Amino acid sequence: MTATITTTLTVNGRQICKAAPAHLSLLRWLRDVAGVTDPKYGCGEGICGSCTVLLDGEPVSSCLVLAAQADGAAITTASGLLEPDGSLGRLQRAFHVTHAAQCGYCTPGMLMAAAAALAGSQRLSRQEIRARLHGNLCRCTGYGPIVDAIELAQDEAADDRGK
Repeated sequence: MTATITTTLTVNGRQICKAAPAHLSLLRWLRDVAGVTDPKYGCGEGICGSCTVLLDGEPVSSCLVLAAQADGAAITTASGLLEPDGSLGRLQRAFHVTHAAQCGYCTPGMLMAAAAALAGSQRLSRQEIRARLHGNLCRCTGYGPIVDAIELAQDEAADDRGK
């Protein structure tokens, strides 16, 4: 008999309370129980980064965290970066403009790692951006367009603060 546990998470600003097997990872809970499919299953070992979400503002590999461990937390996925009207957020627009998403499989995780990197007020160099993406693998872009996108979003945010 599999034990179940009720987990309550605030996902992209919306509270979701669902019962699921106690052994379920946060990734499986999000995708299979809550229907939030932007985090992707890649390696299942916390190596590829395609399942990266923000857990109370910190990037985590959701395949390595039990949903029960996250109970009561705020989870942000790539959909949580959308503008209130449903249009692309700054970081998503920058990925679009720079063609940073090719096959797109790594994109949700890359967006979340980038969002965490840009959460501070410190300006990041290209080398620092690359370091913040450590653990998020992309087989299509060579990372150049992804770093370009993050720089563009960073520059636009700085311009907005300067207004």
